[in-house]
Order: sequence, then C-alpha cells, then structure tokens
Amino acid sequence: MPAISKDLLFQAIPEVKKSKLDIDAICVELNKAFNQKTNPADDLSDSKRRAAFIAQCAHESGCFRTLVENLNYSQDGLRKVFGKYFPDDATAAKYARNPEAIANRVYANRMGNGDEASGEGWKYRGRGLIQLTGKDNYTRCGKAIGADLVIANPDYLLTVEGAVKSALWFWTANKINTFADKEDLVGMTKKINGGTHGLEERKEFYHRVLSAIS
Repeated sequence: MPAISKDLLFQAIPEVKKSKLDIDAICVELNKAFNQKTNPADDLSDSKRRAAFIAQCAHESGCFRTLVENLNYSQDGLRKVFGKYFPDDATAAKYARNPEAIANRVYANRMGNGDEASGEGWKYRGRGLIQLTGKDNYTRCGKAIGADLVIANPDYLLTVEGAVKSALWFWTANKINTFADKEDLVGMTKKINGGTHGLEERKEFYHRVLSAIS
C-alpha cells in the first residue's frame, strides 16, 4: 500500500490543491498515524480504514483547508442549521455573523461545557482535522495524547500534529473502524457528525481515496 503523499491526495481529492495548509506536513503525520503499532481493532493498516479516515477528515476540514470550525452564520443560516437554538428570526438576528456568540449558545450546557455565559462553547469549538468539539472531548483527548487542551493550549489542535493526533484519538475512542470494516459510511458519519451532513461528499472522497491507495 502506498504511503500518503501530497500527490496522492491531489489525485484523489483535487480540491486539496486549494489548501494553504502544509499538506506535506499533514501527510507526514498521517503516515505516522497509519503506521502506529496498536491493537488490531484500532490500527489503520487496512486500505478501507485508511480511506475512511482520510475521507472523513477531508470533509470535516474542508478538503484539508481549515483546522477550526467556521461558525460565521447568517440569520438564515442559523435558522436552517441550528433551528433548535434559534427558533425565531429575532433571536437569530441578534447572533448572526458573531461566531463566538453563536458557539457559546449552540454548545452551552452539553459536551461538558458550562452555560452560555461561561464562554466554553467558543473555547472548545471544533478544532483539528475531525473538528473535536466540547470540553469533555478536549479533556479526554488531552489525557490520551499528553497535551493540556483544556487550560493551557486548546489551540494545539490547530497545529498539524495536534490536528492529526486528535482525529486519530476520536476515531479510536469511538471505534469507527467497526464502521470502516463494513464500509458503513452512514454509520461512521453519524458517529462523527451527529447526523449525515455532507454524506454524498464523504462517500465520493472515500471511493476516490480507496481507489488511489488500493
């Protein structure tokens, strides 16, 4: 099986060419993750598992173009995407185009975060290749990878190393290989996204990457 390279990613997902991130560095970290010695249930030595991991990370990171969640929603966007938290136009209008305020409202009182006034929704917004979100996930991931993501340095997840390590932790902690082995793109997407947002793109990326590495 070939190592993951910039050329391979460009071939499988041409949209990656638009990225301003260091794709070579991302490939180095991906190959480290894929060659990491671990128990058989968690390793990423299999082509289906690797293709699924890359495809999901590619979608979540906008084709490896961003390592932080974009919460710059318009009033209409808030009503469509987060209608539960913005049940009317007046509420949505107060928050529109204010990413920090949006994060603090949408992520308040869940995933280990405090209330809206705590600011933890913004502090622990989606970061990394798989958009790790919420204080609980930051805490558990930090312990696993040996980084203080809660107090000292949540922005470690914006580094290439931290972005890949956090994605690998999330993948393993949530046993997503069980879906990858069955090529269950719907199941793994629900585990990562909470729904099936972007499912068709995720499927397309998966098949492209699988073809490139098989």
